[in-house]
Amino acid sequence: MGSFDVPLDDERTQLEAFIEEYRSAIEVTLDCLTEDQARRRLVSSATTLLGLLKHVTWMQRVWFEECVGGTSRRELGLVQSPDESFRLSDDDTVASVTAAHRAACATARKAVAGLPLDAVVTGHRTGPRTLRWVYLQVLRELAHHCGHADILREQVIAD
Repeated sequence: MGSFDVPLDDERTQLEAFIEEYRSAIEVTLDCLTEDQARRRLVSSATTLLGLLKHVTWMQRVWFEECVGGTSRRELGLVQSPDESFRLSDDDTVASVTAAHRAACATARKAVAGLPLDAVVTGHRTGPRTLRWVYLQVLRELAHHCGHADILREQVIAD
């Protein structure tokens, strides 16, 4: 179900539709690319298409498993900073990073099931916030990085 399917639905349904749409959109940017294309650096930073998917996986784990779930990054085995989350290991492949992303999304869905948008979650190290705020933050990050991914894909395909 996409965002245009829920224009009159309740707020949560709308937020979740947008989030799901962007979760899918960032994965689609890797469709039909080789491993080399997915890893290609085209900007001065370490940003790559595969690195973007790895980062949004990390980001969602931070917001849903750490902030909502209350488990620390260390306990989750997550790197501590956003910059580190873009770094690819030799073992990272399109298939493995995509699988990790899908697993993180499934875990996120379970973490929020049954919680109202006004629920105050306290697991983030910068302090409490509402679940609504977490949804908006995740949506902002996903949209932001989907834009980056679209541009990088255009560049990769043009090469």
